[in-house]
Amino acid sequence: MRGGFFVFPSLAQISWLKKIMYFCTTFFQKRMQYKRILLKLSGEALMGERQYGIDPRRLAEYAQEIKAVVEKGIEVAIVIGGGNIFRGVAGASNGMDRVQGDHMGMLATVINGLALQSALEDAGVYTRLQTALEIKDVAEPFIRRRAIRHLEKGRVVIFGGGTGNPYFTTDSAAVLRAIEINADVILKGTRVDGIYTADPEKDKTAIKFDDISFKEVLNKGLKVMDTTAFTLSQENELPIIVFDMNKKSNLMKVVTGEKIGTKVNL
Repeated sequence: MRGGFFVFPSLAQISWLKKIMYFCTTFFQKRMQYKRILLKLSGEALMGERQYGIDPRRLAEYAQEIKAVVEKGIEVAIVIGGGNIFRGVAGASNGMDRVQGDHMGMLATVINGLALQSALEDAGVYTRLQTALEIKDVAEPFIRRRAIRHLEKGRVVIFGGGTGNPYFTTDSAAVLRAIEINADVILKGTRVDGIYTADPEKDKTAIKFDDISFKEVLNKGLKVMDTTAFTLSQENELPIIVFDMNKKSNLMKVVTGEKIGTKVNL
């Protein structure tokens, strides 16, 4: 401001500002282990301490964890399950048509996606919800190029509706979308802090793996994802990290390369 008039910066000054901004962005990204991640969350994780549905407090906690990562320049895509509302497999076991039940489960993931989108936007994070089933008044249809463009602009992209096909789990949807958007890794956020030889909540003698190969997981019969999803990840050389999403700052620790959870590699 000179003499009451605003002086616009010169082209040279603008050029220097761009260089500084680029340096800062590059510096923070170099400190991060990954540039683009796909975060897989279970529907049950949204229940918090409840027995059913969605816990607003848990949603807000997740939104803050995701926001912190986005602010470091990491591109974040999310696939979320619907088990807190409805499971197609459970419906089929009670006599419901499996295809109908799976479609209901897909809609449950859209409900969870809308809830997470709202929580993220309340936290000041630009978010887009894309669905495998076309629900144009609620969300964008899944379009690969559009999803990648959103990520490049710093928006979080939530993928709802699973794969859009019955008989496929949201684990399969997570791996498929991760491959399609060229994610560096799948981060599977659970309530357990990694992969164990047995269920640690039932077997206190269970031993945790820090690192394990895809082949070892299959040979030992360990449950990480369903076989279809796990094999697809293996074939595309896409690493998986299983970690405790409910522990504060764990997501940030994973993307900065700290030894959190269990990493599944080739």
